Order: sequence, then C-alpha cells, then structure tokens
Amino acid sequence: MTLDDLKARHTALLAARYSGTRSVSYDGKSINYGSDTELAAAIADVERRIAVLERTSRRVLRPFAVKDL
Repeated sequence: MTLDDLKARHTALLAARYSGTRSVSYDGKSINYGSDTELAAAIADVERRIAVLERTSRRVLRPFAVKDL
C-alpha cells in the first residue's frame, strides 16, 4: 500500500469519526466498525503505517571518519 493510499484511508476514517458514523467507504469498499474504539484503533494503525513510510523515505546517511591521534 502506497503512502497516498494510506493518506486517503486516513482521511476517510477521520471524516467518518468526526461525523459520528461507523461506516467508512473508500476505493469501492465499505467497512462497518462496531464501536468508536475500533474506529480509533484503525486510525491509530493507519497513522503508524504513515509514520513508518514517511520516516524511511526521509532518512539520509552521512558517513564521517574520525582519526585517532
């Protein structure tokens, strides 16, 4: 799943939670959550996945050397 897909799913989940519904539709699929706790857990999972993808894409390694004297 790409970063854009995850962001779209995150937006759909947040919109559903703020509107008070427990049904989310995106990419032609519909999911019904039993409670707000399940919806919050789904949001947290998507946020973790977004953070992982954004963190790995921004990582820059800069090698350096130290000379012992």
